[in-house]
Amino acid sequence: MSAINPEVTQKFHDTFVENNKQQALQRSVVKNGISASAESQQAQINNVPVFSIDLATGKVANQKQSGRCWMFAALNTFRHKMINSFKLKDFELSQNYTFFWDKYEKSNYFYENIIATADQELDSRKVAFLLTTPQQDGGQWDMIVSLFQKYGVVPKTAMPESSNSSNSRDLNNYLNKKLRKDATLLRGLIHDGKTAAEVQAAKEAMLEEVYTFLAVSLGTPPTSFDFEYRDEEKNYHLDQALTPQSFYEKYVGVNLDEYVSVINAPTADKPYNQTYTVEMLGNVVGGKEVKYINVDMTTFKKLAIAQLEQGESVWFGCDVGQSSTRDSGIMSLDAYDVNDLFDIDFTMTKAERLDFGESLMTHAMVLTGVDLIEGVSTKWKVENSWGEKVGEKGFFVMSDAWMDEYTYQIVIRKELLSTELQEAWKKEPVVLAPWDPMGALA
Repeated sequence: MSAINPEVTQKFHDTFVENNKQQALQRSVVKNGISASAESQQAQINNVPVFSIDLATGKVANQKQSGRCWMFAALNTFRHKMINSFKLKDFELSQNYTFFWDKYEKSNYFYENIIATADQELDSRKVAFLLTTPQQDGGQWDMIVSLFQKYGVVPKTAMPESSNSSNSRDLNNYLNKKLRKDATLLRGLIHDGKTAAEVQAAKEAMLEEVYTFLAVSLGTPPTSFDFEYRDEEKNYHLDQALTPQSFYEKYVGVNLDEYVSVINAPTADKPYNQTYTVEMLGNVVGGKEVKYINVDMTTFKKLAIAQLEQGESVWFGCDVGQSSTRDSGIMSLDAYDVNDLFDIDFTMTKAERLDFGESLMTHAMVLTGVDLIEGVSTKWKVENSWGEKVGEKGFFVMSDAWMDEYTYQIVIRKELLSTELQEAWKKEPVVLAPWDPMGALA
């Protein structure tokens, strides 16, 4: 290894202070910060929020200080359908209800993985991976499907937001403390030679404590409720004694088995037209397997456009923190001219960013529109879940080039796949390691 030579550093210093341009840049960046100094107005000029296809969606929801974007995005796609079908106004489904069951199921999923890896050393990569983050707010499309299929959904009036769903830091902190403590007990029982039945009995007692913790923190999930509302024409409606499952069937009615996750991961280890899954990724034991089909970006965008053209919004996952402006809601490769600001080339390919840990899916939102010129997409309308104070009343504009580089997943109806891709979907998926970037939780 070679240490830094102080004389070399002094040379760098002298060169810097003698450069008037860099001194001027320094004053700007020190005063205003990197992003503010590098922000380009041209990105806003190039991404005017007008679209040739623009679906009606209602007001934007707000996940507040929580990582529930994936469930907000999924519930928003249902909300779009309900608003149009039942003429609802300012309607939302309960994110807190889905949040409760996700935490409950993730706790059991963690316990089962701890039991399954009890024969491995604590410093094995898999056990260390599990203990680093026993559970978190984020998730994947197939994980939300598992929750909907098992627990249904309820309107927000049946289980409103709570302090801990809107700001989940304390809840996650204490739940993860408990899960790690329980992991020591479960591994101890197995190492002491306890039977599988005894280990499961101990796990059940732990789950009861988790349920109590969640009920105290988030409220008790309803088992039946009344749905009362006025539609946009002021007509009164009352539907009594609904269950979460019957509400889903009657008011949402989406067959979730008809939807597939499509990804674009142009790395050498993931050939296109092949399906993939990720080891130890999920929430509901026995629920829907997390499964993707990897396609090239041209196919990826054509599928998204096809679903939008048929009047249906598209759940998607991306790396929202890359080259995007939160206040003006612009996601564009020229949002910031950081290369020019520092005279440093930060450019990497999409595959390089995935392989070297520079990018992965961090956020899920909904595509609700696209601007087509002679059938070719130029920019996309994005419904976020950060409230109406960002972007254009909560909606963002994503340039087509940004989608190419930083969008990784969409969910579309299986029937939109080509015959070739439908056949590929039926094949057994390649199993990726738990820490693969395609296992990232939005």
